[in-house]
Amino acid sequence: MAEIIFTLLMLVMLQAVLGFDNLLYISLESKKAPEQEQKRVRKVGILIAIVLRIVLLFVLVSIIDYFQEPFSFLTGHIENVLDFAFNGHSIIVLAGGGFIIYTALKEIWHMISVKDLDVDVEGENNGRMKSANAAIFSIVIMNLVFSFDSILAAIGLTNEIENSNTAFIVMAIAIVVSGLLMLLLANRISTFLAKNRMYEVLGLFILFIVGIMLVTEGGHLAHLKIFGNEIVPMSKTTFYFVIAVLIVVDVVQGRYQKKLLQAEVPNQDKV
Repeated sequence: MAEIIFTLLMLVMLQAVLGFDNLLYISLESKKAPEQEQKRVRKVGILIAIVLRIVLLFVLVSIIDYFQEPFSFLTGHIENVLDFAFNGHSIIVLAGGGFIIYTALKEIWHMISVKDLDVDVEGENNGRMKSANAAIFSIVIMNLVFSFDSILAAIGLTNEIENSNTAFIVMAIAIVVSGLLMLLLANRISTFLAKNRMYEVLGLFILFIVGIMLVTEGGHLAHLKIFGNEIVPMSKTTFYFVIAVLIVVDVVQGRYQKKLLQAEVPNQDKV
């Protein structure tokens, strides 16, 4: 019993740590919905995602070998140029990573190309706004992509539990608990970003790095080699180190900018 409780706590912590980037995506994506619908979008999106995560867990437990075995029709070799052996896991991770990179770059480009910041703040520009249902759909899909690796890790952590039904229940409880934590924190993170819009840039670059991490992981899972060089996945340690550096740089730059602005005010008064 103690082993099961310990495993459950480990799973909840794992889901919470791996769910940070997911939570950031939810907060940024929900802003594209009409303002009066944003809280509902986050709530419904996360609740649907919790149910689908449990369904995904059941599916992966049942057919995990199929997702890990390379597809014969997606396996190939070009001498000294390209080697690949795609499986279900690698395709999902690569597609998710590619979509996140595209989304982050599109939003960053929008930020630097928008002509009228006031229009952008009010959310009245063309091309960014989505319907509530479209935003919910995006949140659910990306939640599943983010949860794929965490579920596989959860399956690995519960291998020592002999009873497969007990292992499934433990994993399902961890998914529900982590989902409820996301539900609790999503509104707070969105409120923080709304009050501190400059941190949106930081958030988008974090998402961009998440996308790169997923692409490298997908390439590694597909045994991808380009010109004889194997694609090596970005380690979680490297990922968190880069995130920490980005946050420190952002904080230092913000404070330095404030000092420069304060220094300019007295100079202008003298003039």
